Amino acid sequence: MRGKLLPLAGLYLVQGLPYGLQSGLLPVLLRARGLSLTRVALAKGLYAPWLLKLAWAPLVDRRGSPRAWLTLSTAALGVVCGMLGALPPAQEGAAGLPPTVAALLLLLNLGAAVQDVALDTVAVQLLEPAELGPGNTVQVVAYKLGAALAGGGLLALVPNLSWPLLFLLLAATYLLATGLAWAAPALRLPQPQPAEPLPCRWHLLRAVLAVPGTLWTAGFVLTYKLGEQGAGSLFPLLLLDLGASAPELGLWNGLGAAACSIAGSSLGGALLARYRQPLRLLRPVLRLRLVGLACQTALLFYLDAGLGPGRVLRGVALLSLCLQHFLGGLVTSATFTLMMRCTQHAPRTLQATHYSLLATLELLGKLLLSTLAGALADGLGLRPCFSLFLALSALPVLYLGLARGVLA
Repeated sequence: MRGKLLPLAGLYLVQGLPYGLQSGLLPVLLRARGLSLTRVALAKGLYAPWLLKLAWAPLVDRRGSPRAWLTLSTAALGVVCGMLGALPPAQEGAAGLPPTVAALLLLLNLGAAVQDVALDTVAVQLLEPAELGPGNTVQVVAYKLGAALAGGGLLALVPNLSWPLLFLLLAATYLLATGLAWAAPALRLPQPQPAEPLPCRWHLLRAVLAVPGTLWTAGFVLTYKLGEQGAGSLFPLLLLDLGASAPELGLWNGLGAAACSIAGSSLGGALLARYRQPLRLLRPVLRLRLVGLACQTALLFYLDAGLGPGRVLRGVALLSLCLQHFLGGLVTSATFTLMMRCTQHAPRTLQATHYSLLATLELLGKLLLSTLAGALADGLGLRPCFSLFLALSALPVLYLGLARGVLA
């Protein structure tokens, strides 16, 4: 199993780099240059290619091998990073990202989304049922580590690391990952069957939805992160408005929160490896996450009342970010194990499409509130907005009561 998990860890790590760059580094840079919460949140529209994974997932199932798709998409990411290194970031006083930079970031997300489909398909076909817990822990931890390096870690080094050097380093990293994807013996899968004609979209979707447990899992992954993502995308920016510095946020919301998230994911993986029952793990952890978000919301209401942040309260607020990321890591490990377990019930020729459907809905649930959070805060005010996030975080706790036994 170790021979499988090590190359998967390296590839999932580089897969997390674009997400960390755009979720950790870019929002704080744009907010520091005076952009409104609405404009900062709408920059997450660059993640749109991730919502279109179902367009090419059937091709990964039926045309070529997942490993070939993985190698080509990783190489393409290196080329795009090299091009980004030749362009400047947003300047002081600019309304947003330069159009060329935005277009290349969109391409970066497109390449990362294709890579995600191929890598997840390799993992689904490579891992045995008993290896799903450790495998998904490696997936989540490595991805988050890559996101932390590209987001929080680089944010703390922004004064010393230039934009061109950043993307040249990323390009070199993708070049090494391309070699790993192509040469690692553990990633060799059985030769694919001869290409078959693709069924029409309706029949393909019907076959995917007929897999046991799919409808329940789809509903869960769409809703389980709604409240958490809405609060998590706004809370650090509000701390910035209250006097926290960008390097301080990079340390706590980037590296500190990522370390706690990785610790939570690792604990989740250890529990799953021992008990192999993701639904039983999800029930208590989702309740704890709801309590933690309620405490964070109460703290925000106190600060918003004009009572002053203070050093102690600001420290408590930063620590609350770490706690939420720890609990979020536990939830994510269990959820991705649940998704992969559901996909393994699908025929092999549908697995890339099936997992891509679940992963697309999972991402849609994340992006929906994190993209609209700024507009909600500007339009409704902080208190109604965070009350909505708290209510949405209670939904998955209730939804677990409808779980299918096949997913236990």
